[in-house]
Amino acid sequence: MKMNPSLAPHRRLFRLLHDNRAIAMVEFGLCLPFFLGAGLAATELTHYTITKMRISQAALHLADDGSRIGTGYLLSTKQISEAQINDLMLGSGLEASKLDLYTHGRVVISSLEPIARPNTTDRYRIRWQRCRGSKSYTSQFGRQGDTDLAGVTINGNLVKAPDDGAVIIAEVAYDYQPLFGGRWIQLSPMTETATMYVRDNREYSGPTGGVGIYNSENVAVSSCA
Repeated sequence: MKMNPSLAPHRRLFRLLHDNRAIAMVEFGLCLPFFLGAGLAATELTHYTITKMRISQAALHLADDGSRIGTGYLLSTKQISEAQINDLMLGSGLEASKLDLYTHGRVVISSLEPIARPNTTDRYRIRWQRCRGSKSYTSQFGRQGDTDLAGVTINGNLVKAPDDGAVIIAEVAYDYQPLFGGRWIQLSPMTETATMYVRDNREYSGPTGGVGIYNSENVAVSSCA
């Protein structure tokens, strides 16, 4: 018996709807975008976490090195210079060279010291502050010359300088550079802070009229202006 041509398309459609030979491939194609998106998001978050850890380490090393610099013998009163501070900045940039730190970020080093020695008023000042980097960022603890401070609060803890010393505060602010662009996931800029007490005897007065930093080499000052 000859098939009615008008019924053939309906039968072909019926057979197509009940054909399950490629169902696994279809399911894979439907699920692939979701798995790909989840994989990219996980990779981006991992990269963000690693970058944040590197910025945190850069701040810690900067504060630690800043508390150790100075020219003089172990038991003598050491003098610090603008050249030494510039070297600190250079080292921090090399440490985070893959992040292009000074293009996408900014580093701020501050010296928190008592207003007077001995410190009978329990008040403090930011004696000097140095910066480097293209990012627009102002220290969250104050600026050079700020006085009458009760100290600085970091992670809920009030930090004060000893009567005969100082605290070096290092701040590293960085605009995170995403692996896959910022269209799919928005991650905030990061700021990491570290503090270290100055370990050695340091000459805090410095040259007359200065802020305690020598510049006999006449190098450029890493000003925060």
